[in-house]
Amino acid sequence: MRKLVYFVALSIDGFIAGPAGEYDFYPQCDDMVEYLRAEFPETNPSHVRPHIGLDGAPNKRFDTVLMGLNTYRPGLDIGLTSPYAHLKQYVVSTTLPEPTDPAVNVVRTDPLGLVRELKQQPGDGDIWLCGGARLAGELLPEIDELIWKRYPVVAGTGLPAFAGDFRPRPFTPVETLEFSNGGSVTTYRAAD
Repeated sequence: MRKLVYFVALSIDGFIAGPAGEYDFYPQCDDMVEYLRAEFPETNPSHVRPHIGLDGAPNKRFDTVLMGLNTYRPGLDIGLTSPYAHLKQYVVSTTLPEPTDPAVNVVRTDPLGLVRELKQQPGDGDIWLCGGARLAGELLPEIDELIWKRYPVVAGTGLPAFAGDFRPRPFTPVETLEFSNGGSVTTYRAAD
């Protein structure tokens, strides 16, 4: 069965973005960028891939992306209606009008039901939960794995990794890789 994997960047104080959705404050380093590019090429938006040597690169881990409206909106704001054209795309939103791109599926209700259905479908990869604190909070019971790209910066405030009800759920760390900027990539698997 396919897994739902929450693969996201985090500050060391647990924020995925600043209060206005900022995400350009994460300090980058070449070895971390190269690792992510090599191991997760499909997590780079379609319009960026040709500029970083990934044009036509096969997907290694994911074949589907699931995101909330705030994760989808930056692409829309610059005219990109299909940010991950190389993946099956789902946007969970009750307010987004139908996008102009038929490759993007808008999900109005029951994201848990959608994920359970997607997990049962055959596929060439797992399902990437790309972002959305509220969406992650809703989908917490179905998240099989967390991959935290943790950067050595304190945001102070912003959008947390999860938002919603208090529902503790145990995860077990299975691997941590460290990089020259002090950042790390840690994989956790659901312990229940």
